[in-house]
Amino acid sequence: MAAKRQLIVPAATWAIRSIFQSLVALLIALLFFAAVYVTQNNVQLVEDRLITSKRSRDLLLSSPPPRCNLFSGKWVFDNKSYPLYKEKECTFMSDQLACEKFGRKDLNYQFWRWQPHHCDLPRFNATKLLEKLRNKRLVFVGDSLNRGQWVSMVCLVDSSIPPKLKSMHYKQNGSLIIFKATEYNATIEFYWAPLLVESNSDDPVNHRLPDRIVRVQAIEKHARYWTDADILVFNSYLWWKRSQMEVLWGSFGSPDGIHKDVPMPRVYEMALRTWSEWLEVNINRNKTQLFFVSMSPTHQRSEEWGGAKNGNCYGETEQIVQEGYWGRDTDLKMMGIVESVLAELITRGLNVQIINITQLSEYRKEGHPSIYRKQWEALTEDQISNPSSYADCIHWCLPGLPDVWNELVYAYILQH
Repeated sequence: MAAKRQLIVPAATWAIRSIFQSLVALLIALLFFAAVYVTQNNVQLVEDRLITSKRSRDLLLSSPPPRCNLFSGKWVFDNKSYPLYKEKECTFMSDQLACEKFGRKDLNYQFWRWQPHHCDLPRFNATKLLEKLRNKRLVFVGDSLNRGQWVSMVCLVDSSIPPKLKSMHYKQNGSLIIFKATEYNATIEFYWAPLLVESNSDDPVNHRLPDRIVRVQAIEKHARYWTDADILVFNSYLWWKRSQMEVLWGSFGSPDGIHKDVPMPRVYEMALRTWSEWLEVNINRNKTQLFFVSMSPTHQRSEEWGGAKNGNCYGETEQIVQEGYWGRDTDLKMMGIVESVLAELITRGLNVQIINITQLSEYRKEGHPSIYRKQWEALTEDQISNPSSYADCIHWCLPGLPDVWNELVYAYILQH
């Protein structure tokens, strides 16, 4: 019996060991397959993020519906449907943009319609827009080009509102201008912030200073006037066109402030990130619709489109016909920074729709005021003898190109 017991004990021990080894092997196998599964899922997540990032970038240039790019198209002469209003009939027309009033005779710049390649822009309807804006604030924020777009939007709705039911108010030393349609309790506003963040150029009148200083991390001074807006239309580009900018960390007038020259486009990116961070924290995603208008091109050198060597937009009456024309002053690096910042906002759940006006505006060398605008200072004899020396080839006549920019904004407001 003792011998039998000795034989039985090793057998039981072997069985236990065998079961234990099997369990260990099974556990290792399970861990292996789990690791493979997780790895595959992680790879898929990375791929999904890459796809999402690409889609986010593509969305920057898309338009409603996604299959149609409103910004890719051609100009069509249309003197039956355009202009959308008469210069003389707009109550609040700006003398800086009223080219016909100041002597321009060729008015063909007023008659061009933008035709996207694969769809149509919705016909602008002032009453429909005002209904969309009922009890709301539409605020344009930026520089004088954005102010021109704001004037355009006011002119587009002006004739649909009786004189006693509309008003214009200036606040904050003129930094904030409010057009109000009383019947709709709607406002279309402009806020002067040419660099979006705080700078020594924030005075809406006295802002042409030889040394531009910007506080790239300070935006609240401006932003408190936009916080509760329902629709925000931003721009900022022209005022950054220099090789570097003096940046101030600290307050203006403070002896403890730190000053440093920061090259472009790095300083532009710093400011846009401050702006985007403010949006992410303060914007109500369920309420506010956001737009950023891409850079408006200038036409300062006619040799770029085959004109005279020392000329500019002065005397131009026709468009540039070269498809895909791109002027030297249009900075692709700066456009890339805007796209990158907006793409990052999309990944954080905030969509800022870019209104890509750049290419369609590049063709419109004839659309600038040139010499046909109010001159704020008396012209010298040299200027009078050489008109191109004081021609404005930056801003745009109204009615004209900025009306089309607003038609693009209108298309997005309608679908919201």
